[in-house]
Amino acid sequence: MRVTVLGCGASGGVPLLGCGCAVCASDEPRNRRRRSSVLIEAGAVRLLLDASPDLRAQLLDAGVARLDAVLFSHAHADHCHGIDDLRLVCRAMDAALAVYGTPDTLDELRSRFGYAFDLSCHAAGWFKPALEARVIDGPFEIGGLRVVPFEQRHGPKFTTLGFRVDAFAYSTDVSDLDEPAFDALAGIDTWVVDCQSRAPNYVHSHVEHTLGWIERVRPRRAVLTHMGHELDYGTLAAELPPGVEPGYDGLVLDVGGDT
Repeated sequence: MRVTVLGCGASGGVPLLGCGCAVCASDEPRNRRRRSSVLIEAGAVRLLLDASPDLRAQLLDAGVARLDAVLFSHAHADHCHGIDDLRLVCRAMDAALAVYGTPDTLDELRSRFGYAFDLSCHAAGWFKPALEARVIDGPFEIGGLRVVPFEQRHGPKFTTLGFRVDAFAYSTDVSDLDEPAFDALAGIDTWVVDCQSRAPNYVHSHVEHTLGWIERVRPRRAVLTHMGHELDYGTLAAELPPGVEPGYDGLVLDVGGDT
């Protein structure tokens, strides 16, 4: 299985608009972060996890115009406002695209992007996305890949989904994990996991907290994502323990093998 980190930035991306801090002004390309999402490829199957506002550029960079499904962790803007860019994915495939989410997430997407779920108009051409809603209510399969969703706390008000896909797991926008989540993560090979900041953050994990999770789960490889502009790639990479690294846009992970 091949996983590409399409974006590893927090909601504002990095550089942050209007900010002149050292990380935002850095010429280190790995400090330039689009909003968070990943692409999973296994044989002919391609799954997109979240559709960030930077989706068009992300898919162009990855050389991808066909998807089998999109899995939404939740409906916050930085994870779903690339939905309109799925129009050209549908056009390239000449087919509607399955999108998966919890009932609450799908309801929220329909309220904002109702036109994308109306499949009646495409005889005239692909002038808007054509999305087929699929409710997540437990583990499921796509193209032979087993997907195990698990709930995550995203601060005091919100719940997101993490996803385990075979030996890979993705946990963005998470402040706390409960025992069922750790059960779902047991035995994974590679984990892309939320780490927004150094200081504690009430809706996201931070460096010390995330490292504690990694020590418990013990994946072969852990990659930090949803990183804000206070986290410099080089500084963070130099201090992390073996097997843990900051993500960067375009990073390709060979799940179960070497990079």
